[in-house]
Amino acid sequence: MALINPHINFNGNAEEAFHFYRSVFGGEFTKIIRFKEIAGAEHPLAESEANKLMHIALSIGPNVLIGNDVPQFMGKVNENENRSKISVSAESREEADRLFSGLSEGGAIEVPMTDSPWGSYFGMFRDKYGIEWIIDFTSPQ
Repeated sequence: MALINPHINFNGNAEEAFHFYRSVFGGEFTKIIRFKEIAGAEHPLAESEANKLMHIALSIGPNVLIGNDVPQFMGKVNENENRSKISVSAESREEADRLFSGLSEGGAIEVPMTDSPWGSYFGMFRDKYGIEWIIDFTSPQ
């Protein structure tokens, strides 16, 4: 079965956000590429962009969360728009609570963790970086 690996954009704070995500999920960074590593005559770079992340990948079990900073010349990412949600299927209620609590810290809770009408344990929030998350646990039948 195919894996879904979300890719999210940031306005210069991708590295901070990914360290936060690693503190909640665990896992390891499998790749970090800064804009200065790809800069050259063909790809000129402003000094202020040099240490921003062109690519970062965090392995979380068999999944990979990918992100980058958007260079200023491409415009600003609107952190209040609905970019899409990252859905996490937890392995237990306890894991769901731990992930929800950790990732929502400093963010805005849209739906607190609760038993949903469709039979799962479910919550939704926007984290402190503007990324929207769904945490879900469905008990095995």
